Amino acid sequence: MKVLKKLSLVTRKLSPLIILVLFTAAIWVLHNSLRQFHYHQILQNLRSIPFADIVLSIGFTILSYLVMTSYDHLAIRYIKNPIGIAKVTFVSFISYAFSNTIGLSLLTSGSIRYRLYSSWGLSAERIAQLVAFTVLTFWLGIGAIGSIVFIYEPASIPILKHIPLHSTRPIGYLLAVLVISYLLTVWCRKTPFHFQNWELQLPSMSTAWIQLLIGSLDWMLAGCALYVLLPENSEISLVQFLGIFLLAQVVALISHVPGGLGVFESMILLSAPSIPADALLGSMLVYRGIYYLLPLTLAALLLAGSELLQKRTQVSKALVFAGQFGRTAIPLFLAATTLTSGALLLFSSVTPAAPGRLNWLKDILSLPVIELSHFLSSLVGVGLLLLARGLQRRLDAAYLLTAILLAAGSLLSLLKGGNYEQAALLGLMLVALLPCRAHFYRKTSLFNETFTLGWNVTVLLVLGSSIWLGIFTYKHVDYSNQLWWQFTLHGGAPRFLRATVGAVILLLVLAIARLLRTAPKDPVEPGAEELNQARQIVSQSPLTEANLALLGDKTLLFNEQQNSFVMYGVAGNSWIAMGDPIGPPEEAQALAWTYRELVERHGGQTIFYEVGTQMLPIYLDMGLTLFKLGEQASVPLVNFSLEGSERKGLRYTYRHLNKEGSSFEVYPADRINEILPELRRISDIWLKEKSVREKGFSLGFFDESYLLNFPAAIIRQEGEIVAFANLWLGANQTELSIDLMRYSPQAPRSIMDYLFTNLMLWGKEQGFQSFNLGMAPLSGLENRSFAPLWNRIGSIIFSKSEHFYNFEGLREYKQKYKPVWSPRYLACPGGLALPRILTNVTSLISGGVKGVFIK
Repeated sequence: MKVLKKLSLVTRKLSPLIILVLFTAAIWVLHNSLRQFHYHQILQNLRSIPFADIVLSIGFTILSYLVMTSYDHLAIRYIKNPIGIAKVTFVSFISYAFSNTIGLSLLTSGSIRYRLYSSWGLSAERIAQLVAFTVLTFWLGIGAIGSIVFIYEPASIPILKHIPLHSTRPIGYLLAVLVISYLLTVWCRKTPFHFQNWELQLPSMSTAWIQLLIGSLDWMLAGCALYVLLPENSEISLVQFLGIFLLAQVVALISHVPGGLGVFESMILLSAPSIPADALLGSMLVYRGIYYLLPLTLAALLLAGSELLQKRTQVSKALVFAGQFGRTAIPLFLAATTLTSGALLLFSSVTPAAPGRLNWLKDILSLPVIELSHFLSSLVGVGLLLLARGLQRRLDAAYLLTAILLAAGSLLSLLKGGNYEQAALLGLMLVALLPCRAHFYRKTSLFNETFTLGWNVTVLLVLGSSIWLGIFTYKHVDYSNQLWWQFTLHGGAPRFLRATVGAVILLLVLAIARLLRTAPKDPVEPGAEELNQARQIVSQSPLTEANLALLGDKTLLFNEQQNSFVMYGVAGNSWIAMGDPIGPPEEAQALAWTYRELVERHGGQTIFYEVGTQMLPIYLDMGLTLFKLGEQASVPLVNFSLEGSERKGLRYTYRHLNKEGSSFEVYPADRINEILPELRRISDIWLKEKSVREKGFSLGFFDESYLLNFPAAIIRQEGEIVAFANLWLGANQTELSIDLMRYSPQAPRSIMDYLFTNLMLWGKEQGFQSFNLGMAPLSGLENRSFAPLWNRIGSIIFSKSEHFYNFEGLREYKQKYKPVWSPRYLACPGGLALPRILTNVTSLISGGVKGVFIK
C-alpha cells in the first residue's frame, strides 16, 4: 500500500512533465505529417471551407452542449435532490465549457460543480455521487458508440500497425463487454455497493438506458461537428470517421494534455491518411474554434454579465447564486482567457500578416512603427502568459497590468498588421475583465508568486508551440545572419526571429529574477522585537484570540505594512495557522494569500485552524475544504443580569460564595508581578491534581513573560488567593475573555461559575459588549443522511464520548449562560489528507506526539 501511495505521489508530481513529453511527441508527429505542405496551403484550405458547413458545425456543437447538460439533469434526478432546471443548465454548461478547453475534467468541472451545488444545499457526498454519475455517463457514451463503430467499421491504430492486433475491433469488443456488464449489474443487483462509509446506489434500468442514449448522442454530435468541416472530396463515411474521432478523443483524454491539443490532431492525421493533411488540419483548426473556444468565450461573457447584473438593486435569486459562484469562477475564467490572449499574440507574431492589409497600412504608418509594434506584441504576449497566474491568485497588480496589456495588445494588433479580428477579441476580453475589479483584492508583489510545475509547463507549451509554428511557416526560407537585420514591409521571417528572441529573452530575464529572489525563511519562534510588533497589532484587534500570539510558541508572519500577522506552527508537512489573520480585514485577506505562498514555497500543506465565518470565501478561493470543528459561545453583556428564573442557579452561587467569604478583584497588568509566585504555586498544584501537562498553540500555558501582558481576575477565600484567570481584552471593549483558569484544592466547589459570573458583571460595568466562553468542540454537527461524512462522524463522537471527553456536557455547561453560538472551522486540503492533518494539529497543541497520548 505504501509503495502504491508513493508511486501515485510521484506520478502526480511528474504529470506536468509527462504532459510536456506527450505534447512534444504530438508536435513532432504534426511536423512530419505536414512536412510537404506549406503554411499558406493550410490557410487556403481553411478559408475554402463553405460558410454553410461552418453554420452546420455550430449547430451540431450547440446540440452537443445541450445534450451534455442532460448529464447533470439526469444525475440530479438520480441523487433525488431537486434543483431548478436553469441552475443545473447554467453550472453544467459552464463546467463543460471550461473542462473541455482546459482539460483535467475531474479537477475543473468537479470543483466548479462542488462550489455551486454546495451553495444550493447539496452535501459533499451527494456532489461526489453526482460527479461520479456524470463521469460514468460520459464514458458509457464512449463505450456504447465506440463498441458499435469499432466492431462494424474498425479503424487502424497507427502506432500498432506492425503487430497483428492493430485495429480498433478488439477495443470494440472490450467496450461492448464493459457496457453489457454494467447493464447486467444494474439489472441484477438491487442493493447498493458499500465502500467503507460510502454508499453507492445503482441507478434504475431505465436510467441506465438513458445514460447510454445521451452519452452516445453527445459523442455522435461532437464527431459530426468536425465531420461536416472535412473537404468535400473526402472519401470517408461518417461511421469510419466516428471511429477515428473516438480513438483520437480517447488518446487525448488519457494524455491529460489540456483540451487534447496537438495529441488529438496528430491522431486524426495519422488515422486518416486518405484526406490531405493540409485540408484536414484546416478543418480541425476551425473545429477547435467552434467546439472549444466559442463555448469558453460565451461562458466567460455569461459570468461577466452576471457580475454586472449583480450590482443592480433588483436581481433574481438565480443571479444572486450566479454572483456567489462568480466569486470563485470569474478569476479562473479570466486567467484562462488571459492565457489564451497571450498565446494568440505569440502565435500572430510568428505568422505573416495579410499582404493586403500591410499594403494598406504602409500609407498610414511608417515601417519602424510596424516593426516595433510586431516586436512589442510578442513581449505583451509573454506578459499575459505570466499575468494569468496572478489573476488566478487574485492579485490587484495582475488585474491592473492585464488591463493595460490587453489594451496595448489590441492596439498593437492593429498597428503591426491591421489584424482587427484579433484586436476586437482582445478588446472583448478587456471589457469582460474591467467590471471584475472586486475579485482581485490581494495587494502583494507579482514576484512573490510561486509558479507551479504545471504552470511552468503550460507557459513552455505555448512558447514552444509558437516557435514550432514559426519554423513551420517559414521553413522555405534560407536562414542567414543577414536575416536578423532585414526590415521590409513583407519581411515575415525576420520579424518572426526577432519576436521569438525577444519573447525568450524576456522570459529568461524574469525567470532569473525569480531565481535570485530571497529564499523563504524557515519557521522560527519570534524574538522580542517581533513580539513587541505583534503586541501593538493585538491591542487594536477586537478578537481576543489574537493574544495567543504573545505566547511566543508560534512563528509570526507580518505583512509589508507591519499592521497584520499570521501566527502559525509546523507539524510534519502541515503548516497550521492559528485562527484567521490578525489585522484590518482588507490586509488580512492579502496576508492569508501571502501565507499560502510561503507554505507552497516550502512544499507544505496550508491549514487554518479554528477560523470564523468572515474569511471563509478566501479559504474557498484558495481551494481549501472546510470542516466544522464546533461552535464558539459568546455571551452578550449589554443586558446580562442575574435576575429572573433562568439565572436562579448562578444567582444562588454568586450570593452563597460571597457569604462564605469569597471575593473577586481584577489586578491590572502592571501589578501582576506582585502576585506571580502565588499564581505559580496555584498553577503547579492544579496541574498535579488534574494529572495533566501544559498544552500550547491554541491554548495558553503558564509563562511569566506571557502573563505579564494581561490583567488577571483573582478569587480570594478569606484573604488568600485560591483561583485566577488572565484576561484578554478586545480593542474598543468589543470582547472580553479568559485564557488560563486555575484554582487550588481549597477553592469552593462552584468556583468556575463564581468566576465567570463576576467577570461578566465586571465586563458589563466596564462597557464590554460580549464575553467569549470559548469553543464547544464538535458542537452543532448534524448526523443526517445528507450531511458530510465528517459532520456525521463528529456528531456521533459528540453524543457518545462521555467515557473519554464529555463534549456534550461542556456545551450544556456553557449553554446555561445563554450565549450566542457561532461556528468554527478547519480550512485545509480535503480527502485522505484529513486524518494526518488532524493528527498534526493535535500534536502541535499537545507539544508533540507523546502529548497526544499523555494528559
